[in-house]
Amino acid sequence: MTHKIDGGLPIARLPEAAGPTSPARAGNDRSQPIGAATAADSVRLTGEAEGLQALERQLGAAPAGIDVARVNAVRTAIADGSYRVDPQQIASRMLDLDRELAQ
Repeated sequence: MTHKIDGGLPIARLPEAAGPTSPARAGNDRSQPIGAATAADSVRLTGEAEGLQALERQLGAAPAGIDVARVNAVRTAIADGSYRVDPQQIASRMLDLDRELAQ
């Protein structure tokens, strides 16, 4: 089955939108700038979200509170094999944390 394409079909026309925010159509004057669309969306943060943003800024700006000398000492101990893990102390601290979280 064959169909002849002859361009004889009517072309659907879209109604022209009023205002400068409509897209430029073929044949329109494109020498003039197109106006920006007005902002219809807005964002409003809750007090909690604003507080979290403030906390994030504080944490990003403040020093991390890391004891660099202690970190370097642990790195050296790990590198030379003298670092020892105390499983009793780790277990004790894990239980303390569990108790705090349960409250």
